Amino acid sequence: MPYDVIIGLEIHAELKTKSKMFCSCNNDAQGKAPNTTVCPICLAHPGTLPVPNKQAIEWTILIGLALNCKIRELSKFDRKNYFYPDLPKGYQISQYDLPIAYDGFLEVDDKPILITRVHLEEDTGKLIHPAGKKHSLVDYNRAGTPLVELVTEPVIRDTATAKKFAQNYQQILRFLNIANADMEKGEMRCEANISVQEKGKWKYANGQISPVGKYKLNPKVELKNINSFKYMEKAIDYEIKRQIKAIKDGEKLIQETRGWNNDKGVTFSQRTKETSADYRYFPEPDIPPLKITQKWVDEIKAHMNELPEKKIKRFKEEYLFGDREAEILASDLALADYTEKVIMELRSWVTATGDSWERQQRKLAKAAGNWLINELFKHLKAGGRPISKLKITPENFAEFICLVYQDKVNSSAAQTILAQMFKKGGDPTDIMAELGLEQLDDQAALEKIIAEVILKNQKQVAEYRAGKTNVLQFLVGQVMAATRGKANPKVMIELLKNLLK
Repeated sequence: MPYDVIIGLEIHAELKTKSKMFCSCNNDAQGKAPNTTVCPICLAHPGTLPVPNKQAIEWTILIGLALNCKIRELSKFDRKNYFYPDLPKGYQISQYDLPIAYDGFLEVDDKPILITRVHLEEDTGKLIHPAGKKHSLVDYNRAGTPLVELVTEPVIRDTATAKKFAQNYQQILRFLNIANADMEKGEMRCEANISVQEKGKWKYANGQISPVGKYKLNPKVELKNINSFKYMEKAIDYEIKRQIKAIKDGEKLIQETRGWNNDKGVTFSQRTKETSADYRYFPEPDIPPLKITQKWVDEIKAHMNELPEKKIKRFKEEYLFGDREAEILASDLALADYTEKVIMELRSWVTATGDSWERQQRKLAKAAGNWLINELFKHLKAGGRPISKLKITPENFAEFICLVYQDKVNSSAAQTILAQMFKKGGDPTDIMAELGLEQLDDQAALEKIIAEVILKNQKQVAEYRAGKTNVLQFLVGQVMAATRGKANPKVMIELLKNLLK
């Protein structure tokens, strides 16, 4: 393709502080009636003054540290002036030239994506457009929510990297436990700035894209408020193709803001793109500058949660999980915590038996990983249930793994026990006893049952002895049916082969 794609991202994330950014209103508006978590300050009544939320400032510093940013010693808030129905003040308290964090990076596939800034501001209200009506309604519950904006350098060159960057950032926010970052609920909103340039006709230096020679740069287009990673991928791909087609057809591209219509699978023009001069930024006169000392930064850093990349590495080194298992089990903070509790219970069980944890660890980690990923999490996903609603405690799940590991139940019985635990919770040993699922491995009892199966299936026995070895599976099935699935497979197959001789 004779064109280069240039993508820069702007990602907004709401912080889940208890109160709003500049007042003491409840910051959780989920499920609440419109305009009920508001006050004179967040509604911008005359004479009210904003008071910054210290927790929100500290969490913004924390994000900056997690993204390898420099933290500014002196920061300030600014007024960003624009008029829109969901903005009660007629301006937004944001940050302009002195953001809290700047000059960082986040790696995607071992490649650093440069971050220009991470700054703190307040969210706007929300416009509601009733179907079939000619008017819109405004809900100000969200107005004043602490909102962190991340801005990347224009260094992303493809859709896949843009999507993965946003996903990795969402994961970091959740691991820091400072934001839910649920895109469908509007708690995280992604915007992509996209331009297409001819190869070799442009250069990037010091955060700026500039032309080479007499080449005239094509303008960038901003895709606004995309609410899912899937739509983000589709929207960017479509916009790249649209711009390339326009260039080939000799159409004039303009700097504009466009939205995404998922039903039609197209982007659409919303308005011409504003520049920073249009917003008439000036320092917020009602809030003094922020002095951020190194001591304060060190205190915040000391309480930082383990980040995803480090947790994945530790899961592989400490618990001996494979690459796939570690990435899945450490992909979500709640799942990772649950996994660690299960492993700790397994370690205690091994120690109590007098055995060495180091000797049993790899096999137990593999067993635990398989059942967590392929069964337990599959049940959670199928039921649409978060792990916080799981009825199986880590202690009971570890006990379940031990039953399987000790061959006290076969695979079929284990599935039945786990399904019962998922439905009602409870002790797996008790469930095994109640349902009569304890594995039968008594050799004398099994030999008697196998002898009866052989006697009733002489035709198949003859075929097996004549060399048709696949008939063995039929006979195995007959024995399992006779034992109601309770036969120990290893013991049973060995006895069956011996008796068939």
